[in-house]
Amino acid sequence: MVLVNHQATGDVCTLMMCLQDKGTVVRQMMWLMDHIFKYTNFGIVSLIHGDFFIRQGKAHREQQLVLLKEHLEKYYRSRNRKWIVLFPEGGFLRKRRETSQEFAKKNNLPFLKHVTLPRTGATQVIMKTLVVPQENGTPAGRDTVIKENKSKGLQWVIDTTIAYPKGEPIDIQTWILGYRQPTVTHVHYRIFPVKDVPAEPEALTHWLYQRFIEKEDLLTHFYETGAFPPLQGQTKAISREMTLSNLWLVVIQSLAFLSGGMWYCILQYFYHCLF
Repeated sequence: MVLVNHQATGDVCTLMMCLQDKGTVVRQMMWLMDHIFKYTNFGIVSLIHGDFFIRQGKAHREQQLVLLKEHLEKYYRSRNRKWIVLFPEGGFLRKRRETSQEFAKKNNLPFLKHVTLPRTGATQVIMKTLVVPQENGTPAGRDTVIKENKSKGLQWVIDTTIAYPKGEPIDIQTWILGYRQPTVTHVHYRIFPVKDVPAEPEALTHWLYQRFIEKEDLLTHFYETGAFPPLQGQTKAISREMTLSNLWLVVIQSLAFLSGGMWYCILQYFYHCLF
């Protein structure tokens, strides 16, 4: 399970780039994204891929969690998915920061500026649905052993923190049109065995809050120094540079323009048919 902070639509592009050299990861991955993306030009692709579109807001929250559980049970293992990506904050930083800070103040939680307190419902559903119960380090029960032969369930939680220089995130339009100066986006990873993540809702909520409080510290250090803090015993954080080939960018951008144009024509056609 990949947990990512969310600042702009370009976060998805950044994460996709990071996963390109990870073999079959992209093909075996399920994304949780806002339902509005269902109506974009890549929404059809995501639907075919089996991703889940989640509707935000208190009025839809309980129903969406039920639908998420049903979706995971129906598609995750049947399509041989091994990775799942979600943005636990439930929205962009600029949209959620104020309400998150108000919630933190009322509940005596830390005041966060660079991330928001995560919403825990989707994470709880994923953990309950996709993690094989353990007893003394082995799957619990005969039925679980049978299931494990098909899939061991989630094994790791990858805590991913995306940082943009000066705290200026990049959106998808910028990726496609390239109207900003070239910049280096930094991505920080931490890995936790899923057996060390508490399953009980209150303990899981506390665990998630701690991860995002730590993200706040990571981003504060990044914005002050231009780099993530090094691990204990290191003088600087070890990093690996990743770049995309110009040919790959041309192909992807051409497909983006083409699909965007086709989607616009389709919408215009249905608009004229209806009105």
